[in-house]
Amino acid sequence: MPYEIEKTYLAKYFPKDLKKFPHQEIIDLYIPKSREHPTIRIRKIGENYELTRKAPVDLKDCSFSEELTIKLDKNEYAVLKKLPAYKIHKIRYYYKYKNKIAEFDIFLGRLRGLVVVEVEFKNKREMKNFEMPDFCLVDVTQMKLVAGGLLSKKKYNDLNNKLLKKLSYKSLYL
Repeated sequence: MPYEIEKTYLAKYFPKDLKKFPHQEIIDLYIPKSREHPTIRIRKIGENYELTRKAPVDLKDCSFSEELTIKLDKNEYAVLKKLPAYKIHKIRYYYKYKNKIAEFDIFLGRLRGLVVVEVEFKNKREMKNFEMPDFCLVDVTQMKLVAGGLLSKKKYNDLNNKLLKKLSYKSLYL
């Protein structure tokens, strides 16, 4: 089973040259709606489509997940997107930072105002030695609240209030 090792941060500010980097619109649909934490994602990323099951390997460590992805064609996506699902709409920028790619997810719709930055790693040692970039506010990797399936059920104001309480900040707006 393929694995993903990543850290997730709340963004503090946008780097001045962010808009020069490649970006894509992403629409994620999380199923089944009946689950407290949906782990199956139907994704449209640009003109590509995929079905992914992503779940933590260890419930005490959200940085390490099992991830299985199947590419879909447009017709398969058209059928699957009709399922009852929670939706996330965002723009993702692929920002080069040191020897990594920092993925800036700028959320739209109900989550407008939230910006997270994800960085993937080859192994846990590499992740452990990585220092949080200055453009990030705080590491939220271990906060299940920002996991895609759970996040898909939230509105920005609900999320903002919960995160503010946990992090002791006055505002999460950039």
